[in-house]
Amino acid sequence: MATLDVSAVSKSFGTNKILHGVDLTVADGEMIVIVGASGCGKSTLLRIVAGLETATTGTIRIAGRDVTGLEPADRDIAMVFQNYALYPHMTVAQNMAYGLKIRGLPKPEIATRVAEAATLLGIQALLDRRPRQLSGGQRQRVAMGRAIVREPKLFLFDEPLSNLDAKLRVQMRAEIRRLQRRLGVTSLFVTHDQTEAMTLGDRLVVMHAGHAAQVATPMEVWARPADTYVAGFIGSPAMNFLEGSLTEGGRAVALKAGPLLRFADGPRPGAEGLPLIIGIRPEHVEATEAGLALPLDLVEPLGSETVLHGRLPDGEALTVKLAGPAPVGGAIQVSLPAAALHVFDAASGKRLDPVA
Repeated sequence: MATLDVSAVSKSFGTNKILHGVDLTVADGEMIVIVGASGCGKSTLLRIVAGLETATTGTIRIAGRDVTGLEPADRDIAMVFQNYALYPHMTVAQNMAYGLKIRGLPKPEIATRVAEAATLLGIQALLDRRPRQLSGGQRQRVAMGRAIVREPKLFLFDEPLSNLDAKLRVQMRAEIRRLQRRLGVTSLFVTHDQTEAMTLGDRLVVMHAGHAAQVATPMEVWARPADTYVAGFIGSPAMNFLEGSLTEGGRAVALKAGPLLRFADGPRPGAEGLPLIIGIRPEHVEATEAGLALPLDLVEPLGSETVLHGRLPDGEALTVKLAGPAPVGGAIQVSLPAAALHVFDAASGKRLDPVA
């Protein structure tokens, strides 16, 4: 197996800079998911690792070998694309075997590898069919089989599930994760879907405007987002953000909406009156009998839970996620538990941790 080291990789198209000095180290057998909105640079980064794009600056090392200037075929990688990229005139078996045939492997070894991969993926009965005779999920399995037979040092997945329906995406997501763990192949997976990112990755790289905004485990990204972008991107419904200012020697925030909130975990650095952004996830907002009045604009009943949308007296939007059915009436009272607050500097958007 192999490690992957991305060092100070930047990419510009003319005067348009897409990547700004990205650094990333992927351990042997680790699954890293690169996630972010459209245009953030995640697919460009993957294509640079694959050798399909040339980095403007920086280096790429796979298993300690500098592959920055090598062609894709010389990097010992396998890539699974969004559109599957299967040859329509070939059978499933021929598609899976083609890369091995080009490399000049003996026919018996090719047949063995294809049979083993087909068994692993449960597509033995499809080997004589052509891509047009397959469903989307079956085509995706064939694309993965073609990657597996190469026994590469590195798997690269470029939004491979985006063309599947919602139910099949969930199924294939689980299959990819089980398969990656079973094979132990170092993997990079690109997606814009935060659910895919949270469930697939050992660690996430949250990309924003060409920068790696945060590199951490899924739960760390969710529980301790590095800035307001990460906080707002990860989580559904998205985190609430409320304006306020630092007070009581850094031990509390005076919200624009009115109440004073004291921090549960210690004072924050900054001068009295420093503008802050307070974040709280919708599932952490509590419905109470006495608290902030929240007139409701929209109620979304989802069966086991209900999502409520409203506006505080100062006009700021607040989303609440409650277990069970919707409350009766056009307004509720809410409280914001101190232990659930995330504190960000209003100017930079960066997380403000308690003073040590």
